[in-house]
Amino acid sequence: KAAPWTDWFVDIEGSKRPNPRFKTRAKMLWDDRYFYFAVAMEEPHVWGTILFHDQIVCSENDFEIFIDPNSDSHEYYEMEFSPTNVVWDLFLRWPYKDGGGGMASADHTWNVNGIKNAVWVDGTLNDPRDIDKSWSMEIAVPWSELAPYAHKPSPPKHGDTWRVNFSRVEWTFAVVTADRTTDDVKNNAYKLVTDPPCDNWVWSPQGIINMHCPEMFGYVQFSTAAPGKDRYRPDPLIEGRRILHDIYYAARDYHEKNKKWPSGLGDIGLDFTGNPHLAGLPSMESTPEGYIARIALKIQGGGTRAMTIRQNALIRVE
Repeated sequence: KAAPWTDWFVDIEGSKRPNPRFKTRAKMLWDDRYFYFAVAMEEPHVWGTILFHDQIVCSENDFEIFIDPNSDSHEYYEMEFSPTNVVWDLFLRWPYKDGGGGMASADHTWNVNGIKNAVWVDGTLNDPRDIDKSWSMEIAVPWSELAPYAHKPSPPKHGDTWRVNFSRVEWTFAVVTADRTTDDVKNNAYKLVTDPPCDNWVWSPQGIINMHCPEMFGYVQFSTAAPGKDRYRPDPLIEGRRILHDIYYAARDYHEKNKKWPSGLGDIGLDFTGNPHLAGLPSMESTPEGYIARIALKIQGGGTRAMTIRQNALIRVE
């Protein structure tokens, strides 16, 4: 109860889209065993048919958690939860957009062992005859399950920052009625409507309809202070990450048009002359797989940090 709420969720594309028609917000806490989450979602009709672990939960209304511990845009976790309290958990070696084709980057055998999750429905599940108020969840994710690909302490240390985002998938529906019950139609049941497609409401706007752009996840700073009593300290490398992703997306556009990767920054038409965040101009060199781009980022207080990005969006801090 003492933990502060996030801001209200917005459309996945951000301010260029209308605000969600139902409100959503979340909370986070942590201790030495678990990363805790809570979410409250306004919903006049709580429904769901998902029954088994690792079913495609987002094929119906759901709540989703994404975690990239070290902000390298690779090796991140996805957990989806249904109103029927079913979990679909998977590990992403890299985003779908960055090679391997289709679902090749997703490890569906990964399970978040020891997770604790519960659903509360303020209303009635799967009964369209009344109007519900909301559904909510509390979730505890063991740090031990996030540690293998965190590449940093798990549980975190005071002051550490991880990348996190939340998504709520909201479909429209129809109510199916019948004079009698058959094998496939029951009286007063919900039926999923896939046209129009689902809405996606998120904590940190992605800018496009794609949750698998980890560079757009929010920042979560861990603190041992009382909830709401610490101050947020921005990522000192944030400008470097933005510059590297500007290069990455320009190179992707070049590859799509020319069917080859750029051989240098001159090919993609970006000019970093006079950029106050850089100690010199970025560089790009070809590799057998594509390219590697390098920058020297100025650090507040003095000094520089070398950072790189490759054609698969992998960021490294040297």
